[in-house]
Amino acid sequence: MTQTYVFTNYGAHSAEQHRCLAASYDRITTERLASTGVTDGWHCLEVGAGHGSIARWLAQRVAPTGSVLAADIEPDSIASHPNLTAAKHDIAHDPLPAACFDLIVARMVLQHVPQRDESLRKLVDALKPGGWLQIDEVDTAYEPVLLAADAALYEKFLAAKTSHMRSQGGDPEWGRKVAGAMRAAGLVDIDPRPHIGSRHAGSPELGLQLNHTYQLRDGLLAAGMTDAELARVREVMTDPEFRATSSVLHSVQGRKRS
Repeated sequence: MTQTYVFTNYGAHSAEQHRCLAASYDRITTERLASTGVTDGWHCLEVGAGHGSIARWLAQRVAPTGSVLAADIEPDSIASHPNLTAAKHDIAHDPLPAACFDLIVARMVLQHVPQRDESLRKLVDALKPGGWLQIDEVDTAYEPVLLAADAALYEKFLAAKTSHMRSQGGDPEWGRKVAGAMRAAGLVDIDPRPHIGSRHAGSPELGLQLNHTYQLRDGLLAAGMTDAELARVREVMTDPEFRATSSVLHSVQGRKRS
């Protein structure tokens, strides 16, 4: 059985989605991954690899003798690398090998999976003793507008997006719950670190929001917005004076007991 998710790797707006994600968060994700000591010979897994920027970074780190499995329900857009294998995989329903990986990373994936607790336990089981799990997830409960020509409309857009994601089984506030979920799954040395950014004209964080007005159009309309409101909120966000706080990215690491 294949899960239907809010975002896809295909479609007119997916490339921009992944470009903005990489520009917004790759530095945070890779700096934390590097802190685990990941190096030549490690065997790694990325779940929900998207276009593969993190998987390719890992493949360079574990070369020449290590390996990276980039798993995604739509893996065709993941570029090749000698130490990287892309595979079609749905974490909600497909199995993983037990005690196989030194490091597993999942970024902005499990919040979209209704079976997120079961999926987390599956990831823990796939770790070798002493292996590391890193989960990077956003919490959209805090992303206030600071300066906008129509703050109420921007806030309506954010609320509609949250409503749409919840209607699909997602939890847009799961980022703050990751550390507790890791502890409940039996991991140790859990270290959550929050990161917050700025949304302003030209920033990739704001680029994501603009992209969502197109990519999530049908869901936003179902949540109560109109096409006229979406057009207007794009104008609001592209105003040079627009300023808002990004959602909080929680980058959380935990280790499996040796």
